[in-house]
Amino acid sequence: MDPYIKKSNSRKKLTKRLRRLAGSAIADYKMIEEGDLVMVCLSGGKDSYALLDILLGLCRSAPISFDLVAVNLDQKQPGFPEDVLPKYLEMQKVPFYVLEKDTYSVVKSVIPDGKTTCGLCSRLRRGTLYGFAQEIGATKIALGHHLDDIVETLFLNMFFQGKLKAMPPKLLSDDGKNIVIRPLSYCREKDLLRYAKYREFPLIPCNLCGSQENLQRVKIKSMLASWEKEFPGRVENIFRSIQNISLSQLGDFNLHNFADMKLERDSGLYLHNIHAVNS
Repeated sequence: MDPYIKKSNSRKKLTKRLRRLAGSAIADYKMIEEGDLVMVCLSGGKDSYALLDILLGLCRSAPISFDLVAVNLDQKQPGFPEDVLPKYLEMQKVPFYVLEKDTYSVVKSVIPDGKTTCGLCSRLRRGTLYGFAQEIGATKIALGHHLDDIVETLFLNMFFQGKLKAMPPKLLSDDGKNIVIRPLSYCREKDLLRYAKYREFPLIPCNLCGSQENLQRVKIKSMLASWEKEFPGRVENIFRSIQNISLSQLGDFNLHNFADMKLERDSGLYLHNIHAVNS
């Protein structure tokens, strides 16, 4: 087969797989409904570009009608190319907003060098984006987290917080005013990386959080990669376990009523005249 045709077929298969997986996640969790305005958070990384691209494809072919708007939060990172995202979005004919908020300086002033900045950074971003979604009437906020992100978060919480929780594919904010969706929840990072390369997205590197070498998430990612190499399919199995929870087989007495367990026996079935046998 002609190498060009082979590469083209491979790309088509990848696109179909990612759209199918995203469509399945959207359907399983009822992420997008008729008439929704979905605010797609675009950072300039491979995942958010892929999210927007896949949603644009689904928007054209889905049996329901919904609208998309892209939003980028310019955090005033040094060297951030301010023209890249607007140019791309104009070419794609996607309505968009660029919000400017200097969270970079806030994070750097509070977090000492060498310490992880992700916690504070994500809280600042979340507050800004949640508020803006309400301003423009967005009914859903779409984030680019994928299956690997979800599994990594599960282990981060287990190892460092002593909690059994990950990232839900769909989330209602604490104040009940925003719904966050993660349409890429069934997609693997390796596929999104390939997709970004062949789609030639104008990627913007992040030098604030994800590039920190001592980040615990990097260590978890390395652990999962070694598992996946030795036991292919293990990461997907771990993700499936998040979807298949048996509370009675865990130990949280706030979620399962262990205290009030009662025997359910027919009183007429007890054995009588049991004698101990001495050896």
